[in-house]
Amino acid sequence: MPFVTLSQAVAAGLFKNIRFVATDMDGTLTWRGKFTPKLLQALENLAAAGIPVLIVTGRSAGWVSGLSSLMPVAGAIAENGGLFYRAGCDVPVALTLIPDLAEHRHRLAQVFNSLKLRFPRIQESVDNRFRITDWTFDVAGLTPADLQQIAGLCRQMGWGFTYSSVQCHIKPLEQDKAAAVLQVLQNDFPQYLPAQVVTVGDSPNDASLFDCATFPHSVGVANVLEYVSQLTYLPAYITAGVEAEGFCELAHFLLSN
Repeated sequence: MPFVTLSQAVAAGLFKNIRFVATDMDGTLTWRGKFTPKLLQALENLAAAGIPVLIVTGRSAGWVSGLSSLMPVAGAIAENGGLFYRAGCDVPVALTLIPDLAEHRHRLAQVFNSLKLRFPRIQESVDNRFRITDWTFDVAGLTPADLQQIAGLCRQMGWGFTYSSVQCHIKPLEQDKAAAVLQVLQNDFPQYLPAQVVTVGDSPNDASLFDCATFPHSVGVANVLEYVSQLTYLPAYITAGVEAEGFCELAHFLLSN
């Protein structure tokens, strides 16, 4: 299906009221797995222009706690919606209620072990020990059919499942990026409406951010086209550039409006 390009959307005046950016990180803010000087300058320029950037990533709580204090952003959501770290604050806000953490981690481990019986080659991700709300294993080597089957098995066991270009995530059913962004907007940035937010992503774990019923302005960096057949929702607009180049393209348009 043909997509509306970001440049077409901007030319049509659809970005004139955007005041807030909620963006994925890996494959969206990174270029071949790294942050570039151009990307960091784009984030600095957005902050100076009074356009807050919220990172919404599947990365672990341990990883994101440092990220939110080192990057020129308003904050970061970790574990696909599990926790929120406001810039300059080391203590996270729990977005998913977990009454008993030890029991929660035990149940997640049981689900992973059940999956491993069906897919012996899956490997627990090295960052899993730093996680709170979800459980991760490497996506490498899994086919779309494998991933669809794993998602069904997780649902049968009462858990949610998603994946990115980096990892697979076993998670609470209700936990997703869009719900987390809405919660953070309501509690920490109530001056911004969803219609003033642009959401950005590149892979299936960003799909909820592309739901136009929640966020009418969503952008997929061009590498999202690799996952079109696997996305529940499609982004409203597509950048010309891939990965961080696509995000910088968006930043340029926002700063030029």
